Amino acid sequence: MHISQQSSMPYDRRDLLRVGAMSVGATALAACGETLPAAARAPVDSRSVIFLWMGGGVTHIDSFDPKPTAPAEIRGTLEDIATSLPGVRFSETVPHLAEMADQLAILRSYSHDSNDHLLSQVFTLSGRKVDRAHLFTEPNIGSVVARTLGSRRGLPAYIAVPGITRPGPPPHNFFLGGWLGSQYAPYCLCGTPEQPDFTVGEKKEHPSALVEEDWRPGSLNVTSGQLRRLGSRSRLREQLDLALRSLEQSDETMRSAETKFRDALRLLQNPAIRSAFAITEEPASIREEYGRTKIGGRCLLARRLVEAGARFVMVDYGYDPDYGNVWDNHNAASQKHPPIQEMVKRGYHLAGMDQAFAALIRDLARRGRLAQTLVVFLTEFGRTPRINARGGRDHWGAAGSLFFAGGGVKGGQVIGATDAHAAEPVSTGYSPADVAATIYSAIGIRPYAMVNDFQGRPRPVLEHGRSIPGLL
Repeated sequence: MHISQQSSMPYDRRDLLRVGAMSVGATALAACGETLPAAARAPVDSRSVIFLWMGGGVTHIDSFDPKPTAPAEIRGTLEDIATSLPGVRFSETVPHLAEMADQLAILRSYSHDSNDHLLSQVFTLSGRKVDRAHLFTEPNIGSVVARTLGSRRGLPAYIAVPGITRPGPPPHNFFLGGWLGSQYAPYCLCGTPEQPDFTVGEKKEHPSALVEEDWRPGSLNVTSGQLRRLGSRSRLREQLDLALRSLEQSDETMRSAETKFRDALRLLQNPAIRSAFAITEEPASIREEYGRTKIGGRCLLARRLVEAGARFVMVDYGYDPDYGNVWDNHNAASQKHPPIQEMVKRGYHLAGMDQAFAALIRDLARRGRLAQTLVVFLTEFGRTPRINARGGRDHWGAAGSLFFAGGGVKGGQVIGATDAHAAEPVSTGYSPADVAATIYSAIGIRPYAMVNDFQGRPRPVLEHGRSIPGLL
């Protein structure tokens, strides 16, 4: 298949379609700049994204890029296994994804120049490279999608499941609308965690992976009697207006509160949307297929949400009150982790991720949703090729592995390669900006189109990056 190269020039502002300022999607963009056969792409309005955000730095050498001939201090003790792609091997930690490798586009040359969690997470979540002074200025990819394409079927355009990741210390919230305005931050299902940076509190040496989370948003926890007492939408709005006036908040905060109010009201009023959060309605066989783990439940909820009409759903998993920083496996004493090559076999680590991600892709395909849903596994960087003296791996921005599936992706391929120690790419490296450009292209947004910020000033969706050649 021939795929044209993405233009590097910004598009004129006449490409933008201006609509009402009170609309959730105040600006719509023209179709994607990639040239693809019509049959390979779903109509723009039917597309969704499931953004599998594993914040903390997932080890690439112990998952999608094993090096069986490397020295023991590099490869460790894990075995490599065959995949459904001839000649391509994964680590033994991801057998379910190995079986469906022919449906994935695996990116082995994910690479950038930072080993810092904060800088790298902002870069990955936004596609925009920042310094320390601009950690909170850039909008998430999901925020740009919400701003340009808007909500669908009454669901918030950008939903985070659960949206509790707070890297630190001190804890930082990087789930932001940035210069688009706080009303484009994600609708987070679980609010602020009890241990926001997950560095305090007692951790178990070997916590159970089996956890049933309640995904019914707090805004839906009202009885039919309470709904009757609340009365009409106008009465609810009057109550909110009174509360906002009494708080004397800034205009920006008020816009954010108003957006959250509208989202909650739509959820309350639509029984079909309310039922989307009830994963307990799923057959037991489906629950078991995903795994009765946190990551399994969150992936299952993501499938239900895109089926209900959600446009962009982030599955947020990596900083957890029960497990600490799941992927940040230095094996420091305070983490209470075993050596990384034992850690990866736990049900809340790679073993659980492998089961949940594979189930999500199979389930979307069975239900006829995979072609319309781009599934992207993302983490901010890989881990050091050399195992450290404590049995852990440290931060490593130079190399990592991601994958894409569904949503117009050309599956059954490996893009890029690393050297014999998985230390750096030996082919073209692709940064978070390139990944963001690929996501935008897949969902019908030109990466270099202009969008107005909250002050009405035009800005490019991305400043750098190109759609990864051959992936779509």
